[in-house]
Formats: sequence, C-alpha cells, structure tokens
Amino acid sequence: MKSQEASSLRVLMEMRPALDGFYGIPQETRLLYGVLSTLPDLELSGLLQMPKRGVRGGVYGRVLLSEAERVHRFARVVVSLKGRSALDWKGDVAEWLDNFWQTWRLRWGAWTGLGRIPLGHFETRHFRDFVWQELYGRSLPAADREQVLQSDYRVCAYPWRRMHLVGIERAQVLSHSRYPVLDTRGLDVFVAQTPFPGRVSAGTALVVHYHDAIPVLMPHTISDRAFHQSSHFQAMSANVRSGAHFVCVSDATRRDLLSLFPEAEARAHTIHNMLPAHYYPAEPEPERIPDIVRRHLHGEYEGRVRGTVKGKTKIYPLARAFNNEEEKTAFYARALGPGTRFVLMVSTIEPRKNHARLLAAWETLRGALDPELKLILVGHIGWDYQTALEAFLPWIEQGGLFLLQGIPADALRLLYRQAVVTVCPSVGEGFDFSGAEAMRCGGVVAASDIPVHREVYGEAARYFDPYDTASLVETLRQIIYGPDANALQSQLRATGAAQSARYLPERILPQWEAFLRGVKQGRIS
Repeated sequence: MKSQEASSLRVLMEMRPALDGFYGIPQETRLLYGVLSTLPDLELSGLLQMPKRGVRGGVYGRVLLSEAERVHRFARVVVSLKGRSALDWKGDVAEWLDNFWQTWRLRWGAWTGLGRIPLGHFETRHFRDFVWQELYGRSLPAADREQVLQSDYRVCAYPWRRMHLVGIERAQVLSHSRYPVLDTRGLDVFVAQTPFPGRVSAGTALVVHYHDAIPVLMPHTISDRAFHQSSHFQAMSANVRSGAHFVCVSDATRRDLLSLFPEAEARAHTIHNMLPAHYYPAEPEPERIPDIVRRHLHGEYEGRVRGTVKGKTKIYPLARAFNNEEEKTAFYARALGPGTRFVLMVSTIEPRKNHARLLAAWETLRGALDPELKLILVGHIGWDYQTALEAFLPWIEQGGLFLLQGIPADALRLLYRQAVVTVCPSVGEGFDFSGAEAMRCGGVVAASDIPVHREVYGEAARYFDPYDTASLVETLRQIIYGPDANALQSQLRATGAAQSARYLPERILPQWEAFLRGVKQGRIS
C-alpha cells in the first residue's frame, strides 16, 4: 500500500523531444519516463506539445461528454500530433484564427502575468499503439511496453516555439523575458527537457533537465542560430529567476550553467544520463555486418539528400550505385565480410561533431598503414553539412566509407562490438552517448579530450586533441596497429564495461527518485 507521503508525489514530464529522433535528448526523454514509470509510489504523466504546430483535441475541465465524444477528442490529438489536422480550406481558416488568438493570449500572459495556459487530458487506453510507436518504441525494449502505457497525458495546445517567441519579444522591449503560466495546479513537479518557455502554478516545482549550454556557448555550431540562441538564453534566464531546479546531465554541463548563472548554484544538480537496456556486452557477429550496412544506408531507397551549395540545389548520392542486385550483394560481402576492420562514429552530421577531423585521420591511416580500413558513419543529416558530404562522396563511391541512418539498437550494438574503435571526436558535448554505449557493448573508444569526455568515459577511453589531426592519427595508430594493440584493446574493453555500468538505469533511477522527493519535501533548496 502506498504511504500518504509517497502517493502525494505527482510528476508531469515534458515529452515533446520523444516525438522526434532516435538518439540524444529524444532517447533520454524516453528512458527517463520509462524508469520513472516503474516507481510504484509516483503518479507520472506526460505533457504532449508540438514545436511549431498547435495540438488540437483533448478534454478540458469537467465537461460532460459521452464516451464516443471523449474518444473523438482524444483521436484529434493523435491526428494533430501526426500532421495536418484541417479537412479543407475552412478548417485552415479556423486554425489560422485559432493560432492568431493563441499568439495574443500568450502575449497577454507574458506581458501582464495574468491568466493560465490550460492543459487538456489525453487517455492512453484507446491509443496504445500510437503512444508506444511514437513515443517509446525507438528506445525502450518491448518488455517495457505495458509499464509505460499505464499513464495518461496532458495536452498543451500552444506550440512550444510560439511560447518562446513571446518571451523573446518581451525581452527585446523590457530587457528581460517573462513567459505565460501553465496551469499545473495539483502537480508537485514539472520536468522540462530544455529551458522551458513557461512558468508553473504555485505549489509546482519546475525542474529543467539540462543537457548542455551549446546554444549559448557555441552558437556557431547550431541550426536556426538566431532563434535557438535567443530562445535558450532567455528561457534559461527566466527559469533561473523563477527559482527552477536544474538537473544537469554531467558536471561539465553544470559548470557551463553556473558560468552563466552563478546564482543558480544551490539549485543545480548533476544526474548523469542513463543507457538503454538494448546495449550490453555481446560476442562479435562479423557475418551480420554486411547486411546491417546494406539495410540502413542513407539513400538506399531515395538515393539522395538535397542541400544548398552556392545558392543552388545539389543532389548528394549517399550510397554507392550498382548495375544490379547481384553486383551489390557481392560488393558488400567482399567489402565488409569477416576480417574487415572498420572505424565507427555515431552522431548527427553537423559541425560540432567534427566529422572532418575523423575523415582526415582515417585518410591518413589508409594511405600510410592500411588501405583496407573502412569508415562507417551512423547518423542523420543535420545542418551545415554540405562540406562534410562533399568530402564523403568520393569515398562512398570507392567503397571505403558507408553512411548509415535509422539503425535499431540491436544492430547498432553489433557495430559497436565489431568496430576496431568507436571514435567520439566532438568539440563540445553535454554527455555524449555513443562512447558509453560502445563501452557497454564491449567496444573500444577513442574520444576528443574535452572535459565532459574525461568525466563520462574516465580511464576507459584514449584521448586526442580534437583540433589536431596528427593527434587523432597517433591515437588510432596505437589502438589499432601498435605493438601492444591487442592488450590495449582488452584493457579498454574491461575498463569500459565497469565505467559504462555507472550509467545503467538501476544506478540512475535512485538518484532521480531521491531528487524528486527532496524537491517535494523542501529538502533540496
């Protein structure tokens, strides 16, 4: 039986990132919800909201509705989360008017501090397939399905980006931002996944799960720079002023936060990210690598990505072309069969990740030591990618480089284990999953020498200067070709197994539980 104290802990968690992407913040959002849902004495619900579109439907207040009408309103939430919800031009006009009204209501709340953004209700029971497939299936094992489908959700009809914009508008006039209030009455804690463009009702604590300060400290590396830099800073400033707590994913991220807002020190805490259950030590299965690569090539079906080069549209063929299926089968069996050595990197293709440094080092190793060494890059196309893709294209066509996307965890686990080394060359991170995931799978890791990597990977990786190609070449040479390479790899695998175990859910969940209860009981200032 739940105790009175325990049963009173009611937590709402922002689920917006979980609707998009495989890795990073989307993955961690799913994982955190999954483990918190296992706590028997915590009432957990998720907040459904879209970045740029309003969410239609949901049940608001205590209106009397038939069961059919309730289901209809819940179904409208599903439709709007998946895309366009208007049936015709009349629906488009109605949505335009609704959006216009929403914008002015948000402005009124931000400027005057009056009013609340209502939160609707969405019930899971009729839409279990949608909730599992869209929110959790990309990161959680099927065994967790029944557990995470027990909770219902709240709905915020107002787009997240629009809420940011009204705060930015106010800051441009009055020097500091302020945001409208979410109606969180009856909730003890609201957990946001990034600096949140809103305030919470009295009696609710705002907790920001803080992943990194990159939009502020490294704005040259992000997409949509003007919006993301300003929205991140202004929302974070407002969250600090309002007394929010910050759960940082690493001590390095916490230091970055406090370098900007030292007044938040007492409310800034570190709880590391956790690793999915999909990743665990596995025996090598080299015979599966050719098929994994073939099935997850970028452009396997579409064959191209569009980018802008000098103001013109260019087509990027991201997979090698073949005359027929037999030729393709023979090539992949030969290029990636047993005994093949490949270097692995798992990351979105965008400037901060430093693909160019790894490519230059790999080219050097191929030319000097090992012309058969392959390079496998796993990740979606992000932004400012044109230079990277231009450099990849010749190697893709030659069959030395393979660009993959959308790899499920069971297949990625085998790539981590089979790679001679997984490289994490980023110049800035908040946590960096790929190295810890590789260690959990029995892989070997080389990482850029930045503070967060030293913190998260410890002695289980070999480090290099992310701005020096020669440094990376020498690190890879020692790991792959050095006279004691086998012993070094064995040492890194053993150390990596112990280091990555620090981020297992059973290690991280107690920290979150203690933190949330401390916030509720006032023991955490």
